[in-house]
Formats: sequence, C-alpha cells, structure tokens
Amino acid sequence: MASNIKSHAKDFSLGLQHVLAMYAGAVIVPLIVGNAIGLTPVQLTYLIAIDIMMCGVATILQVWKNKFSGIGLPVVLGCTFTAVGPIINIANTYSVQSVYGAILVSGLLVVIIAPIFSKLIRFFPPVVTGTVVTIIGITLMPVAFNDLAGGQGAEDFGAPINLFLGFSTLIIILIILKFAKGFFGSIAILSGIIAGTVLSTFFGLVDFKPILDASWLHLPHVFYFGTPEFHILPILTMTLVAMVSLVESTGVYFALGEITKIEIKGEDLKRGYRAEGIAIVLGGLVNAFPYTTFSQNVGLIQISGVRRNKIIYIAGLMLIILGLVPKIAALTLTIPGPVLGGAMIAMFGMVISAGIKMLSRIDLNQQSNMLIVAVSVGMGLGVTVVPDLFSALPENLSVITSSGIVMGSSTAILLNAVFNFRSIVNARDF
Repeated sequence: MASNIKSHAKDFSLGLQHVLAMYAGAVIVPLIVGNAIGLTPVQLTYLIAIDIMMCGVATILQVWKNKFSGIGLPVVLGCTFTAVGPIINIANTYSVQSVYGAILVSGLLVVIIAPIFSKLIRFFPPVVTGTVVTIIGITLMPVAFNDLAGGQGAEDFGAPINLFLGFSTLIIILIILKFAKGFFGSIAILSGIIAGTVLSTFFGLVDFKPILDASWLHLPHVFYFGTPEFHILPILTMTLVAMVSLVESTGVYFALGEITKIEIKGEDLKRGYRAEGIAIVLGGLVNAFPYTTFSQNVGLIQISGVRRNKIIYIAGLMLIILGLVPKIAALTLTIPGPVLGGAMIAMFGMVISAGIKMLSRIDLNQQSNMLIVAVSVGMGLGVTVVPDLFSALPENLSVITSSGIVMGSSTAILLNAVFNFRSIVNARDF
C-alpha cells in the first residue's frame, strides 16, 4: 500500500513538472489576445480557464494512439503563438465570431488533409529534422532570457534581483542534476522552480492575489462569444496558421522519436496531424485556440529521462482540472517570471542538444548538408533577433515571416529539396 502511494506521488510530481513547464506559455496567449481585442475581465477569465482545460484535452488526444488519431508519443500540446497576431487582426477587422468560424474550418481542413500532409515525410530526412529541432531550441531561447530578466517591457527588466533569482533557479537545477539520483534527479526542473519561488518570497516577489481573486469552478460554454461567422480571408489565414503549426509539430515528433527510440512513419504523422485537427475543432467550439506541440516539454523529457506516456496523461488531466478550477490554476501564476526563465534556459537548451544529436548522424563532410544547416539556422536566428526584417512586406505574410521557427524550417525543407532532389524522388512513399 505504502509503495503504491509513493509510486503515485512520484508520477504526480512528474506530471506537475510538465504542467509547470508549459503553463506560462499557455496562459500568456489568452492574456495577450484578450487584452488586445478588448475583452472584459469576466470574458478574459473564461478565455484563460478554457484554454488551460483544452490544453489538457488536446494533450490527451495526441498521446492516445488509436487507428484514427494520436501520435502516441509523450507530447504536450498548448496554444500556438503563431496564431496570436492573426487572431487579433481578424477580431479587430471582422469580429471575435469570425475568429472562431475560421478556427473551426481550419481544424476540419487539417483532419481532411492529414493523409496528404503525412506523405511529405520524404521532405524530412535527418538533415532537415535535426536542423528544425535545433532551430526550435535556438529561437525559443530569447523567450527564456526575457522572462529571466523580468519580462519584455517590464520596468524592472534586467534588475539585479531578477537576474539573481533566474540564475539561482538555473544553478539549483544543475546542482540537482549533478548530485541527485533516480527520482529526485528526474524532477530537477520542478524542484528548481519550487526552490526559486520560495526564494522569491523573501524578496516580496510572489503575489498571492490571483489565488484570492480566482473562482472555484468554471465550466466550458459552447460558442461563448456567439455564433461563429465564416469569411474567406480569415479562414485562409487560420488555415495557414494551422499548416505552419504542423511543420513545427513535425520537428517535435521526430525529436521525441529520437529520444524515445521510436521510428516515426507516415502513418504516425497522419494520426498526429489528425489529433491536432480535432483539438483545433474542439477549441473552436468552446472558443479556445488552435493547438500545437510544446517544445519546452521535449527538453524536459530529455532532462528527466522519463519517457512514459502515463506521465503525460497525468499532466493532461491536471490541465483539465486546472481549467475547471481556476482557484487551483492560479497557484501556478504565483511563480515569478525570472524563476520560469531560469528553468526554461535548461529546457530549451536540451532541445538544442537533441537537434545537434540528430545532426551528428548525418554526413557533414558533404558541403550541401553543411549549407542546409548553416543557412537554415542562420535564417531562423536572424528573423528571431531582427523581428522587423520583413515588416515592409504585406501584413498577411507575417504569419510566416515573423516566426524564426517557420522561416528556418521552411528554408531547411527548401534547401534540402534543391540539393537532394534525387534522394527525395527515390524515397519510399509511406
């Protein structure tokens, strides 16, 4: 009996670690969108709660592998940052109802085209997937450092106390990874976040007001913002967002396949894409967001070494409960940004390491492979550090040009098609 309780407690801790790793990224999207389109506090509260709940639903749909959908890998899903700009633009130009009409149609289209999109696996040899995974980690690193410094635009950005807390959290994680054995080593990220938050209380940086203000129960409501409206341009825009998310997810699938020693085939991709499409449709029905894979959780799996799907199921259930009970969800809002930033440096860094490990298996003596990696990583990093690079182009293209991940990944796919055309043509069709 005692051993069972201990085992369940370990699984719970590992699941909670995944929730904490992705929670900030999941919450910030509804916060940005809600404030930008002028939602009331009550509407914003609903948007945040339903988003967290749907992250859990989308995650379980993806982990649950069946004949029709589900990649069956330990992957966590959250709302895609790629959708933020387009959603705000559609809501302000058309209406909030148009946003959800477009999301519903884009999700259905993803489900329909999943078999076709999965045939494109021939365009993702190791030189592409390794490059894409590396780009994902590199382009996300600024997010970690911005949080560590206090949050982009914050008045105390770069304040010594923020740097102290962020780097202290990172050092604590490294110490635990160095000296802890077994289970305690696998929850190094969670332990670091808890320690960093406790340390922050001594400096008065932990705000418990969100817990006091949050309600105890929040149920989903179909078409909360009204009956969906359907317009061609918003539908095309959100469909493009969905396609971009599939490209990002493909890189994550291959990274997880590498970590879990599972070969990813066309059928796996098809089920994975369908699960994302279903998640997008369900999100549209209850007025949430499009969903995609979260890279920070890949880094967490690499660090912890725990690759069981059971842990992700637990994390998904936690997210559903958090969405239904905002009072509990608000607990995670007490974690200071610098603490999360310090933890994310380790997680995103491990994503980069996973990409480099994948690239180590290709022949880098071939100049074509060297060029694919060099130019693609350069493009991804360049767009990330110079976000206004393509600002003079039409705004509708910003879905593609504003994302370092998308630009770098697209470059890798295109260059591989140019340099390795014969290999692509001769590749086996799954």
